[in-house]
Amino acid sequence: MILLQRIKALAALYAPQFIDIRRHLHAHPELSYQEYETSAFVQRQLTDMGIPFSVMAETGVVGIIEGVNPSARVVALRADMDALPIEEANDIPYKSTRPGIMHACGHDVHTSCLLGAAKILTETRKEWTGTVKLIFQPGEEKNPGGASLMIRDGVLENPRPSAIFGLHVHPQLPVGKVSFRGGMVMASADELYITVRGKGGHAAAPHSTVDTLLVASHIVVALQQVTSRQRDPFQPSVLSITSIQGGHTTNVIPAEVKMMGTFRAMNEEWRFKAHTLIRRLVEGVTHGMGAEVDLHIDVGYPTVYNNETLDVRARALAVDYMGAGQVEETELRMGAEDFGYYSQKIPGCFYRLGVMNAAAGIVSGVHTPTFNIDERAIETGIGLMALFGSTA
Repeated sequence: MILLQRIKALAALYAPQFIDIRRHLHAHPELSYQEYETSAFVQRQLTDMGIPFSVMAETGVVGIIEGVNPSARVVALRADMDALPIEEANDIPYKSTRPGIMHACGHDVHTSCLLGAAKILTETRKEWTGTVKLIFQPGEEKNPGGASLMIRDGVLENPRPSAIFGLHVHPQLPVGKVSFRGGMVMASADELYITVRGKGGHAAAPHSTVDTLLVASHIVVALQQVTSRQRDPFQPSVLSITSIQGGHTTNVIPAEVKMMGTFRAMNEEWRFKAHTLIRRLVEGVTHGMGAEVDLHIDVGYPTVYNNETLDVRARALAVDYMGAGQVEETELRMGAEDFGYYSQKIPGCFYRLGVMNAAAGIVSGVHTPTFNIDERAIETGIGLMALFGSTA
């Protein structure tokens, strides 16, 4: 409890400094895999704290903080650094200075919280046991996911963590609260690209064509069987066709129609079984109607699965730190996060940080032009992450 109280006091002391850092990052966003300035900024911060680091996946940064008996335990803390191609609509002093780019998913908050935790962990390193690995990763918002590239380059080795923690802003959770969930947390996300080809021709003579639009329509309807009739009803899953592009006038049946969509699942075994079913169904419908088809399934992020034991431990620490009334249950989400790459390899805990302040009008969701946070969340974020790094 002495360490917990010290972390809490340091979080309150340093919160203004890391609010300023968050504002700097917010004003200077960079897109996925282009986080060169952000990476350099993080490296300078770690250098100033005396934390050794290495660079991997081009813009990723990995810092190491050793406490007492460094080999006794290794815990990883992760933050993502990339922004989104969104024009910011907020009228704030630290508004994005880069047209069409915005930290609309809170990765500026995640990076600031991990830097703040790093400062606290460095100052308390003689009061906790083990090693903390700080992971600042690129490209969470875009396939193949920066986490996969960091793992490829060895981020989970030398030393290998026994657990990893990651936080994410939650714009529907009031500031001062956090939320957790054990087991299934977020879905896998795969992209579907379908091109139907046939003999185009005059719309008044459909018998002399292969109507690609009609074929595409049948594919859209037939694909719903995958989730409605071939899926275990106790396995959450979503298949949505989100784009159909073909034709340019009223009296021509096009020779080609392109379709796009997404497939989401909470179970890796069902996920890849569904890929086979999707392919078989699409090809069967298309060939049965006399057309040809190209189907590409772009395999994206895996499911985020929180280790149940780690979740229980993290919740208990959060209750000790914040009080039981401030710790809630995270809802199941069909959205995706590349933290899943880590949680498929080692025990993981992905939790939510409340940033909403309805009275102040801070209620916009992530990936919107008006997303913002109540910056009091920074104090909670840096303190709790430091506690997990030193104690969990």
